[in-house]
Amino acid sequence: MVSSPDCVREQLKILQKEYQQQLPSQILQISEIWQKLVCKQGQVDDWKKLHCLIHRMVGSGATFGMSQLSDTARRMEGYITDMMAMKSHPTAAQQALINTVLDELKQVAIGPQWQVIGGIEERHISEKIQPFKKIFIEEKYQENINSKNVIFLIEDDQCQAKDLAVQLSCFGYTIRTFKALKGLEKAIEVMSPAAVIMDIMWPEGQMAGTEIIREIQESLNSPLPVLFISARDDLQARLQAAYFHKPVDIGSLIDKLDSLTAHETRDPHRILIVDDESILANYHAKILLKAGMVTEVVTDPMQVMQSLVYFKPELILMDMYMPGCNGLELASVIRQQDAYVSIPIVFLSVETDVEQQLTAMHLGGDEFLTKPIEPQHLIAEVKSRVERSRIVSSFMERDSLTGLLNHTKIKERLSIEVTRAKRQQSPMSFAMIDIDCFKGVNDIFGHSIGDRVIESLSRLLKQRLRKTDIIGRYGGEEFAVILPDTDAKGAAKVLNEIREGFAKVRQLAQDNHEFSVTFSCGVAAFPEYGEANILNEAADKALYQAKRSGRNQLAEASRSGC
Repeated sequence: MVSSPDCVREQLKILQKEYQQQLPSQILQISEIWQKLVCKQGQVDDWKKLHCLIHRMVGSGATFGMSQLSDTARRMEGYITDMMAMKSHPTAAQQALINTVLDELKQVAIGPQWQVIGGIEERHISEKIQPFKKIFIEEKYQENINSKNVIFLIEDDQCQAKDLAVQLSCFGYTIRTFKALKGLEKAIEVMSPAAVIMDIMWPEGQMAGTEIIREIQESLNSPLPVLFISARDDLQARLQAAYFHKPVDIGSLIDKLDSLTAHETRDPHRILIVDDESILANYHAKILLKAGMVTEVVTDPMQVMQSLVYFKPELILMDMYMPGCNGLELASVIRQQDAYVSIPIVFLSVETDVEQQLTAMHLGGDEFLTKPIEPQHLIAEVKSRVERSRIVSSFMERDSLTGLLNHTKIKERLSIEVTRAKRQQSPMSFAMIDIDCFKGVNDIFGHSIGDRVIESLSRLLKQRLRKTDIIGRYGGEEFAVILPDTDAKGAAKVLNEIREGFAKVRQLAQDNHEFSVTFSCGVAAFPEYGEANILNEAADKALYQAKRSGRNQLAEASRSGC
């Protein structure tokens, strides 16, 4: 549908075309080195160079969808490896064998018909080649680049390097590429990257990539995260700590990169203290603040509901006896609302009567602490309660496949965020997302591959959206996103960028079959739609408008349209 230079099909078309154009010269180079060796004019380095060139073609052929080329090159690589081990001049039979395989490579490389999968449908590719914007850095240090997101990619096959750069950039990484081992150590001294992706095999040796990394690691104060890639499938290659076989499964690679480069700190515990004695409430607040928690003090129990909405506490520390509404009554009111049923309520009181304490627990309390309480005891009790609550909430509120909020919880959060937007008189947007032609993914590739597609979109949403945005799996292949303090235009801009990025991600099925998937999106905004259920319905209608209009696009809800 979209044929702009930024579209994934255009980008992949350019890379595939570039690779196709390079094939004749690569095969000619292989043939010339082979003839040199046959005529006894070659040296040991020529055998290594020949082996490296063939090995590179094994990986690049598979990456760009030429499985027959990759398989033929793999056969030739095996023959060359055997000859190198023999350390003798090729026999007549061996020469004939290699010449036959070379002829096959030439035949396979002539006029391959490129096809790119978009959604699940194969689409025709025009011959017009247009340049696309650079999304990787070519061996140039740029001081304005944030090294926390920079990945060093050391790959001598530039087509494969560009292909990986396109894929990784969709997930917020900046790629700095190197086509030779020389200069890598100096570059790492200048700017320490978030991680290194290193091809194992180089002209310098079959394990040269791992060897130079070992040398570099020894010179560093702290080790760099390193991922190895290669077309090799032997045990020696797979013994590397983090190894990915070409063609690389981008989803698995991103998962590993995220785990290696994540430096997220856990959110501090959020504690709401309800006590009419302000001095005592502030004293307890300071104790918890010193322990790294965030606190909110409410001295009027009648104002608690507002704090529940905008402060979103993870635990309520509450006095038993307060004027106007005592702790027992307040706990009972809080527990009547589904959104706050699971928040731990800890009573803090001078009450020592066991019967009264049991009554408090029966009416919604989770723990009863007696005043006065030692600071360390208070910290330990609050911290353990919040930690347990987080674990339980994760099981109750999160989708098991993606880790996103489940259907029930995202709808609860939508109601809360609409209430907050009303109170603060601020904009808010709600988006519904649906993966296009997803039934076709499951039917063609199987449900396990479908699950991986769902995971890849959830991963992209988590990486590209703000920490304050709220993401949920609405059901099946549908997702929901709440964007606080964002109007419809702002939400549409962000989600369109994510939509374009998702289309660029190559999904990997069995037998290294690659395909791409798109999604459609509908956006509605508050205050134009002033209630949670109306906002939800408007976004849903906008989503189906995007579907009816051809998929892989975003539609904004409007009173006249949706």
